[in-house]
Amino acid sequence: MADGGQITECRVHGDASRPTVLYLPGLHGDWTLVGAFRSALGDRVRFVEFAYPRSVTAGLPGLAAGVLRSAESAGIRHGWLLAESFGSQVAWALLDILACDPAGFQADGLILAGGFVRFPWPGLIRPVRSMLARMPESALDLLLRAFAGWVRFCNRESPGSLAMTEEFLTRRREPGEREAMVHRLELIRDHDPRPRARAFRGPVWSVTGGWDPVVPWPLVHRWLKRDCPGWRGAEVFWNADHTVLVSQPGRAAQVVGRWMGLRE
Repeated sequence: MADGGQITECRVHGDASRPTVLYLPGLHGDWTLVGAFRSALGDRVRFVEFAYPRSVTAGLPGLAAGVLRSAESAGIRHGWLLAESFGSQVAWALLDILACDPAGFQADGLILAGGFVRFPWPGLIRPVRSMLARMPESALDLLLRAFAGWVRFCNRESPGSLAMTEEFLTRRREPGEREAMVHRLELIRDHDPRPRARAFRGPVWSVTGGWDPVVPWPLVHRWLKRDCPGWRGAEVFWNADHTVLVSQPGRAAQVVGRWMGLRE
């Protein structure tokens, strides 16, 4: 159980004999955007995906602990962390927990997908949070439907793209969803995981979109190269945006598979 008795949902795809990927979603908080990427990885991995609780009180340590409890309940003891955007903050908090429990879950490595360490421009988060909190329902729904259309276009060759985007819209319209996303923005603003990144010696990679208006990836990569001992490198897709696993699922799966040492 996560903070306040709320459950971190967990779904497992694939055989336990395969290398394991734990997908930590972004601000939207669930698996509804990762289907095409998961399909592109195919049966080479066991893909574990999570949905955070719709909480306005849970901190990052609580979210990370909920992920670990769900994974361990599914019999998962080690794997790669694939952290998308906000999920990178959950990943660093999870690594904090593991540093105090070396006999517990083992992280084979960390892959950031549009992720970061300390958000480079924390002062921008407050106005974005205020805009999201105050936006009329009609305007928010319009933005969500436009984004869902973009996702369908990017994943038009994936057979489950329509169902994926319909689930995305359904879950975004459920009670407490907006409030939970606003709270996650607060968690980003207040979190500084740089000490953990400086101490983590496992492999750290990054895949990002070249035209990312959300996270200034050159600043993120420069800091990681200078200060993170586990840093291995990055792939930048110039024809992708912040949601790189959505806009370039096939190419992202190729580089992630290569970093994990998967056979083609």
